[in-house]
Amino acid sequence: MIISSANDFRQAARRRLPPFLFHYLDGGAGAEQTLRSNVDDLQAIKLRQRVLRGSEQLDLKVQWFGEDYSLPIALAPVGLTGMYARRGEVQAVRAACHRNIPFIQSTVSVCPLAEVAAQAAHPIWFQLYVLKDRGFMRDVMRRAWELGSRTLVFTVDMPVPGARYRDAHSGMSGPNAPLRRLLQAALHPRWAWDVGLFGRPHDLGNITAYRGSATGLADYIGWLGANFDPGIAWPDLQWIRDEWQGKLVIKGILDPEDARDALAFGADGIVVSNHGGRQLDGAPSSAAVLPAIAAAVKGQMTIFADGGVRTGTDVFRMLALGADGVLLGRAFVYALATQGQAGVERLLQIMEKDLRTNMVLTGVRKVDEIGPHLLAA
Repeated sequence: MIISSANDFRQAARRRLPPFLFHYLDGGAGAEQTLRSNVDDLQAIKLRQRVLRGSEQLDLKVQWFGEDYSLPIALAPVGLTGMYARRGEVQAVRAACHRNIPFIQSTVSVCPLAEVAAQAAHPIWFQLYVLKDRGFMRDVMRRAWELGSRTLVFTVDMPVPGARYRDAHSGMSGPNAPLRRLLQAALHPRWAWDVGLFGRPHDLGNITAYRGSATGLADYIGWLGANFDPGIAWPDLQWIRDEWQGKLVIKGILDPEDARDALAFGADGIVVSNHGGRQLDGAPSSAAVLPAIAAAVKGQMTIFADGGVRTGTDVFRMLALGADGVLLGRAFVYALATQGQAGVERLLQIMEKDLRTNMVLTGVRKVDEIGPHLLAA
Protein backbone atom coordinates (compact mmCIF):
# COMPACT_ATOMS: atom_id res chain seq x y z
CA MET A 1 0.00 0.00 0.00
CA ILE A 2 1.27 3.47 -0.89
CA ILE A 3 1.39 5.72 2.15
CA SER A 4 1.09 9.43 1.42
CA SER A 5 -1.17 10.78 4.20
CA ALA A 6 -2.49 10.20 7.69
CA ASN A 7 -5.62 8.70 6.18
CA ASP A 8 -3.49 6.09 4.42
CA PHE A 9 -1.92 5.22 7.75
CA ARG A 10 -5.40 4.96 9.27
CA GLN A 11 -6.54 2.48 6.63
CA ALA A 12 -3.38 0.43 7.07
CA ALA A 13 -3.75 0.44 10.86
CA ARG A 14 -7.34 -0.75 10.56
CA ARG A 15 -6.17 -3.84 8.67
CA ARG A 16 -3.27 -4.58 10.99
CA LEU A 17 -4.87 -4.07 14.42
CA PRO A 18 -7.38 -6.25 16.26
CA PRO A 19 -10.74 -4.42 16.14
CA PHE A 20 -10.84 -3.71 19.88
CA LEU A 21 -7.64 -1.66 19.59
CA PHE A 22 -8.48 0.09 16.33
CA HIS A 23 -11.90 1.21 17.52
CA TYR A 24 -10.62 2.25 20.94
CA LEU A 25 -8.26 4.63 19.16
CA ASP A 26 -10.58 5.64 16.34
CA GLY A 27 -13.83 6.09 18.27
CA GLY A 28 -15.41 8.87 20.28
CA ALA A 29 -18.14 9.42 22.82
CA GLY A 30 -21.86 8.94 22.24
CA ALA A 31 -22.98 9.37 18.65
CA GLU A 32 -19.50 10.75 17.84
CA GLN A 33 -20.80 14.14 16.71
CA THR A 34 -17.93 16.03 18.33
CA LEU A 35 -15.46 13.54 16.90
CA ARG A 36 -16.71 14.32 13.40
CA SER A 37 -16.93 18.06 14.06
CA ASN A 38 -13.27 18.16 15.03
CA VAL A 39 -12.31 17.04 11.53
CA ASP A 40 -15.07 18.75 9.56
CA ASP A 41 -14.82 22.17 11.21
CA LEU A 42 -11.06 22.26 10.85
CA GLN A 43 -11.14 21.25 7.20
CA ALA A 44 -13.79 23.90 6.52
CA ILE A 45 -11.36 26.69 7.46
CA LYS A 46 -10.39 28.64 4.32
CA LEU A 47 -7.00 30.25 3.90
CA ARG A 48 -5.89 33.36 2.01
CA GLN A 49 -3.64 32.47 -0.89
CA ARG A 50 -0.98 35.10 -1.52
CA VAL A 51 1.44 35.24 -4.45
CA LEU A 52 4.89 36.65 -5.20
CA ARG A 53 5.74 37.07 -1.52
CA GLY A 54 9.35 35.84 -1.67
CA SER A 55 8.89 32.91 0.72
CA GLU A 56 11.85 30.80 -0.38
CA GLN A 57 13.68 30.68 2.97
CA LEU A 58 11.33 29.17 5.52
CA ASP A 59 11.80 28.85 9.27
CA LEU A 60 9.59 26.25 10.96
CA LYS A 61 11.31 26.40 14.35
CA VAL A 62 9.46 27.31 17.54
CA GLN A 63 10.48 27.91 21.14
CA TRP A 64 8.30 26.62 23.96
CA PHE A 65 9.21 27.05 27.62
CA GLY A 66 12.78 27.99 26.77
CA GLU A 67 13.45 25.00 24.51
CA ASP A 68 13.89 25.10 20.73
CA TYR A 69 11.96 22.64 18.54
CA SER A 70 12.08 22.00 14.81
CA LEU A 71 8.32 22.00 14.14
CA PRO A 72 5.23 23.54 15.80
CA ILE A 73 4.05 20.01 16.58
CA ALA A 74 4.14 17.72 19.62
CA LEU A 75 3.05 14.11 20.03
CA ALA A 76 0.01 14.11 22.31
CA PRO A 77 -0.45 11.78 25.28
CA VAL A 78 -2.37 8.71 24.09
CA GLY A 79 -3.25 5.93 26.51
CA LEU A 80 -2.13 2.37 25.71
CA THR A 81 0.20 3.51 22.91
CA GLY A 82 2.36 0.49 23.72
CA MET A 83 -0.44 -1.80 22.52
CA TYR A 84 -0.29 -0.40 18.98
CA ALA A 85 3.35 -1.26 18.32
CA ARG A 86 6.00 -3.20 20.20
CA ARG A 87 6.93 -0.98 23.18
CA GLY A 88 5.07 1.76 21.34
CA GLU A 89 5.88 4.67 23.63
CA VAL A 90 9.59 3.94 23.20
CA GLN A 91 9.32 3.92 19.41
CA ALA A 92 7.25 7.11 19.48
CA VAL A 93 9.67 9.00 21.71
CA ARG A 94 12.57 8.00 19.47
CA ALA A 95 10.69 9.39 16.47
CA ALA A 96 9.86 12.61 18.31
CA CYS A 97 13.45 13.13 19.43
CA HIS A 98 14.79 12.37 15.96
CA ARG A 99 12.51 15.08 14.56
CA ASN A 100 13.23 17.33 17.58
CA ILE A 101 9.67 17.77 18.80
CA PRO A 102 8.18 17.10 22.26
CA PHE A 103 6.79 13.72 23.23
CA ILE A 104 4.11 13.78 25.93
CA GLN A 105 3.81 10.50 27.81
CA SER A 106 0.39 9.43 29.07
CA THR A 107 -0.31 8.48 32.65
CA VAL A 108 -1.82 5.26 31.30
CA SER A 109 1.04 4.31 29.01
CA VAL A 110 2.15 0.72 28.63
CA CYS A 111 5.84 1.54 28.98
CA PRO A 112 6.78 3.13 32.33
CA LEU A 113 8.39 6.54 32.59
CA ALA A 114 11.86 5.14 33.28
CA GLU A 115 11.85 3.00 30.13
CA VAL A 116 10.71 5.86 27.90
CA ALA A 117 12.97 8.50 29.43
CA ALA A 118 15.99 6.24 28.95
CA GLN A 119 15.38 6.26 25.18
CA ALA A 120 14.76 10.01 24.88
CA ALA A 121 17.41 12.36 23.52
CA HIS A 122 15.76 15.29 25.30
CA PRO A 123 13.43 15.48 28.32
CA ILE A 124 9.92 14.17 27.77
CA TRP A 125 6.78 15.95 28.88
CA PHE A 126 4.48 14.01 31.18
CA GLN A 127 0.68 13.99 31.25
CA LEU A 128 -1.22 13.52 34.50
CA TYR A 129 -4.93 13.02 35.22
CA VAL A 130 -6.89 14.39 38.16
CA LEU A 131 -7.18 11.28 40.35
CA LYS A 132 -8.58 10.41 43.75
CA ASP A 133 -5.32 8.69 44.65
CA ARG A 134 -3.23 11.73 45.53
CA GLY A 135 -0.40 9.43 46.57
CA PHE A 136 -0.12 8.16 43.03
CA MET A 137 -0.16 11.70 41.66
CA ARG A 138 2.62 12.81 43.96
CA ASP A 139 4.65 9.67 43.30
CA VAL A 140 4.46 9.92 39.52
CA MET A 141 5.23 13.66 39.57
CA ARG A 142 8.30 12.95 41.68
CA ARG A 143 9.47 10.17 39.35
CA ALA A 144 8.88 12.33 36.27
CA TRP A 145 10.96 15.14 37.77
CA GLU A 146 13.77 12.78 38.78
CA LEU A 147 13.85 11.42 35.22
CA GLY A 148 14.30 14.90 33.79
CA SER A 149 10.78 15.94 32.85
CA ARG A 150 10.20 19.66 33.35
CA THR A 151 6.79 20.08 31.68
CA LEU A 152 3.64 18.60 33.21
CA VAL A 153 0.53 18.39 31.04
CA PHE A 154 -2.40 18.22 33.43
CA THR A 155 -5.60 16.81 31.90
CA VAL A 156 -8.74 18.28 33.48
CA ASP A 157 -11.53 17.28 31.09
CA MET A 158 -11.95 13.72 32.32
CA PRO A 159 -13.60 13.84 35.76
CA VAL A 160 -15.63 10.86 34.56
CA PRO A 161 -15.05 8.63 31.50
CA GLY A 162 -17.11 9.50 28.44
CA ALA A 163 -19.77 7.14 27.08
CA ARG A 164 -17.80 5.28 24.42
CA TYR A 165 -20.29 2.94 22.84
CA ARG A 166 -17.86 1.53 20.30
CA ASP A 167 -15.85 -0.14 23.04
CA ALA A 168 -18.70 -2.44 24.03
CA HIS A 169 -19.17 -3.55 20.44
CA SER A 170 -15.46 -3.96 19.67
CA GLY A 171 -14.51 -6.07 22.69
CA MET A 172 -12.58 -3.39 24.56
CA SER A 173 -15.29 -3.68 27.20
CA GLY A 174 -18.64 -5.43 27.54
CA PRO A 175 -19.64 -9.11 27.86
CA ASN A 176 -16.89 -11.70 27.32
CA ALA A 177 -14.42 -8.95 26.46
CA PRO A 178 -11.22 -10.92 27.32
CA LEU A 179 -12.28 -13.86 25.16
CA ARG A 180 -13.27 -11.60 22.28
CA ARG A 181 -9.91 -9.81 22.44
CA LEU A 182 -8.07 -13.14 22.40
CA LEU A 183 -9.99 -14.32 19.34
CA GLN A 184 -9.36 -11.04 17.54
CA ALA A 185 -5.66 -11.26 18.26
CA ALA A 186 -5.56 -14.75 16.78
CA LEU A 187 -7.06 -13.39 13.57
CA HIS A 188 -4.36 -10.71 13.34
CA PRO A 189 -1.17 -12.80 13.54
CA ARG A 190 1.27 -10.01 12.59
CA TRP A 191 0.08 -7.91 15.52
CA ALA A 192 -0.16 -10.96 17.79
CA TRP A 193 3.44 -11.94 17.06
CA ASP A 194 5.02 -8.49 17.13
CA VAL A 195 3.06 -6.81 19.94
CA GLY A 196 0.97 -9.51 21.59
CA LEU A 197 3.94 -11.83 22.17
CA PHE A 198 7.11 -9.74 22.00
CA GLY A 199 5.65 -6.43 23.21
CA ARG A 200 5.09 -7.65 26.76
CA PRO A 201 4.50 -6.78 29.51
CA HIS A 202 1.04 -5.47 28.62
CA ASP A 203 0.36 -3.51 31.75
CA LEU A 204 0.05 0.14 32.76
CA GLY A 205 3.69 0.70 33.53
CA ASN A 206 3.41 3.85 35.64
CA ILE A 207 0.64 2.42 37.79
CA THR A 208 2.45 -0.89 38.19
CA ALA A 209 5.57 0.99 39.33
CA TYR A 210 3.49 2.72 42.02
CA ARG A 211 1.42 -0.24 43.17
CA GLY A 212 4.19 -2.81 42.98
CA SER A 213 1.95 -5.26 41.16
CA ALA A 214 0.87 -5.58 37.55
CA THR A 215 -2.09 -3.52 36.34
CA GLY A 216 -3.08 -5.09 33.04
CA LEU A 217 -5.53 -4.32 30.29
CA ALA A 218 -8.28 -6.21 32.10
CA ASP A 219 -7.93 -3.76 35.02
CA TYR A 220 -7.62 -0.66 32.83
CA ILE A 221 -11.24 0.50 32.52
CA GLY A 222 -12.06 -0.36 36.11
CA TRP A 223 -9.01 1.44 37.49
CA LEU A 224 -9.81 4.59 35.52
CA GLY A 225 -13.45 4.59 36.56
CA ALA A 226 -12.59 4.11 40.21
CA ASN A 227 -9.92 6.82 40.32
CA PHE A 228 -11.30 9.76 38.37
CA ASP A 229 -12.58 12.50 40.65
CA PRO A 230 -15.72 14.39 39.56
CA GLY A 231 -15.72 16.47 42.74
CA ILE A 232 -12.46 18.27 42.03
CA ALA A 233 -12.32 22.08 41.57
CA TRP A 234 -9.56 24.64 40.95
CA PRO A 235 -8.83 25.32 44.65
CA ASP A 236 -8.33 21.59 45.25
CA LEU A 237 -5.47 21.56 42.75
CA GLN A 238 -3.36 24.35 44.19
CA TRP A 239 -1.06 21.78 45.78
CA ILE A 240 -0.05 20.61 42.29
CA ARG A 241 0.97 24.11 41.22
CA ASP A 242 2.83 24.49 44.52
CA GLU A 243 4.66 21.15 44.27
CA TRP A 244 5.48 21.06 40.55
CA GLN A 245 8.43 23.37 40.01
CA GLY A 246 8.48 23.10 36.23
CA LYS A 247 6.13 24.29 33.51
CA LEU A 248 2.45 23.41 33.87
CA VAL A 249 0.08 23.01 30.92
CA ILE A 250 -3.67 22.55 31.49
CA LYS A 251 -5.21 20.25 28.88
CA GLY A 252 -8.93 20.20 28.13
CA ILE A 253 -9.90 23.88 27.79
CA LEU A 254 -12.89 24.75 25.58
CA ASP A 255 -14.14 28.02 27.05
CA PRO A 256 -12.47 31.45 27.37
CA GLU A 257 -13.50 31.69 31.03
CA ASP A 258 -11.78 28.37 31.76
CA ALA A 259 -8.71 29.67 29.94
CA ARG A 260 -8.68 32.72 32.19
CA ASP A 261 -9.09 30.47 35.22
CA ALA A 262 -6.08 28.41 34.08
CA LEU A 263 -4.07 31.62 33.75
CA ALA A 264 -5.10 32.74 37.24
CA PHE A 265 -4.23 29.28 38.54
CA GLY A 266 -0.65 29.83 37.42
CA ALA A 267 -0.55 27.63 34.32
CA ASP A 268 2.15 28.34 31.78
CA GLY A 269 0.09 26.96 28.91
CA ILE A 270 -3.19 25.34 27.92
CA VAL A 271 -4.32 22.79 25.38
CA VAL A 272 -7.56 23.71 23.63
CA SER A 273 -9.06 20.24 23.42
CA ASN A 274 -12.24 18.21 23.75
CA HIS A 275 -10.24 15.03 24.37
CA GLY A 276 -10.52 14.02 20.72
CA GLY A 277 -14.32 13.93 20.93
CA ARG A 278 -14.08 11.18 23.55
CA GLN A 279 -15.78 12.96 26.46
CA LEU A 280 -18.79 15.28 26.02
CA ASP A 281 -20.49 14.46 22.75
CA GLY A 282 -22.03 17.68 21.52
CA ALA A 283 -19.18 19.84 22.80
CA PRO A 284 -17.81 22.25 20.17
CA SER A 285 -14.81 21.40 18.08
CA SER A 286 -11.42 22.77 19.07
CA ALA A 287 -11.30 24.81 15.86
CA ALA A 288 -14.63 26.46 16.66
CA VAL A 289 -13.60 27.77 20.08
CA LEU A 290 -9.90 28.44 19.51
CA PRO A 291 -10.23 32.05 18.22
CA ALA A 292 -12.20 33.21 21.27
CA ILE A 293 -9.77 31.52 23.65
CA ALA A 294 -6.81 33.06 21.83
CA ALA A 295 -8.47 36.47 22.13
CA ALA A 296 -8.73 35.94 25.89
CA VAL A 297 -5.20 34.74 26.76
CA LYS A 298 -2.92 34.96 23.69
CA GLY A 299 0.48 36.30 24.67
CA GLN A 300 -0.08 35.59 28.36
CA MET A 301 0.43 31.83 28.11
CA THR A 302 1.34 29.27 25.47
CA ILE A 303 -1.69 27.96 23.58
CA PHE A 304 -1.68 24.45 22.14
CA ALA A 305 -4.58 22.85 20.31
CA ASP A 306 -5.58 19.38 19.19
CA GLY A 307 -8.59 17.65 17.66
CA GLY A 308 -9.06 16.60 14.05
CA VAL A 309 -5.50 17.35 12.93
CA ARG A 310 -4.64 15.02 10.06
CA THR A 311 -2.45 17.09 7.72
CA GLY A 312 0.14 19.82 7.70
CA THR A 313 -2.61 22.08 6.37
CA ASP A 314 -4.58 21.34 9.55
CA VAL A 315 -1.55 22.33 11.61
CA PHE A 316 -1.37 25.59 9.66
CA ARG A 317 -5.10 26.18 10.23
CA MET A 318 -4.77 25.72 13.99
CA LEU A 319 -1.88 28.19 14.05
CA ALA A 320 -3.90 30.67 11.98
CA LEU A 321 -6.80 30.31 14.43
CA GLY A 322 -4.55 31.33 17.31
CA ALA A 323 -2.57 28.32 18.53
CA ASP A 324 1.15 28.51 19.26
CA GLY A 325 1.53 24.77 18.73
CA VAL A 326 -0.42 21.68 17.73
CA LEU A 327 -0.68 18.24 19.31
CA LEU A 328 -1.01 15.10 17.19
CA GLY A 329 -2.93 12.20 18.73
CA ARG A 330 -4.71 9.64 16.56
CA ALA A 331 -2.70 10.55 13.47
CA PHE A 332 0.65 9.55 14.96
CA VAL A 333 -0.72 6.34 16.53
CA TYR A 334 -2.13 5.21 13.16
CA ALA A 335 1.38 5.67 11.75
CA LEU A 336 2.98 3.96 14.73
CA ALA A 337 0.66 0.96 14.40
CA THR A 338 1.51 0.64 10.71
CA GLN A 339 5.28 1.17 10.58
CA GLY A 340 6.49 1.83 14.11
CA GLN A 341 9.07 4.57 14.63
CA ALA A 342 9.65 4.87 10.89
CA GLY A 343 5.93 5.45 10.35
CA VAL A 344 5.79 8.30 12.85
CA GLU A 345 8.84 9.91 11.28
CA ARG A 346 7.29 9.48 7.83
CA LEU A 347 4.06 11.13 8.99
CA LEU A 348 5.98 14.08 10.45
CA GLN A 349 7.90 14.39 7.17
CA ILE A 350 4.62 14.49 5.23
CA MET A 351 3.19 17.10 7.59
CA GLU A 352 6.31 19.23 7.40
CA LYS A 353 6.12 19.21 3.62
CA ASP A 354 2.44 20.23 3.77
CA LEU A 355 3.25 22.99 6.23
CA ARG A 356 6.06 24.34 4.05
CA THR A 357 3.77 24.33 1.02
CA ASN A 358 1.12 26.27 2.94
CA MET A 359 3.63 28.82 4.14
CA VAL A 360 4.83 29.50 0.61
CA LEU A 361 1.30 29.75 -0.79
CA THR A 362 0.18 32.13 1.95
CA GLY A 363 3.34 34.23 1.82
CA VAL A 364 4.87 33.68 5.27
CA ARG A 365 8.46 32.85 6.11
CA LYS A 366 8.25 31.97 9.83
CA VAL A 367 5.81 30.05 11.97
CA ASP A 368 5.22 33.06 14.20
CA GLU A 369 3.97 34.99 11.15
CA ILE A 370 1.00 32.63 10.83
CA GLY A 371 -2.11 34.23 12.27
CA PRO A 372 -5.75 35.24 11.76
CA HIS A 373 -4.84 37.60 8.90
CA LEU A 374 -4.33 34.45 6.78
CA LEU A 375 -7.92 33.26 7.24
CA ALA A 376 -10.14 33.88 4.22
CA ALA A 377 -13.32 35.83 4.88
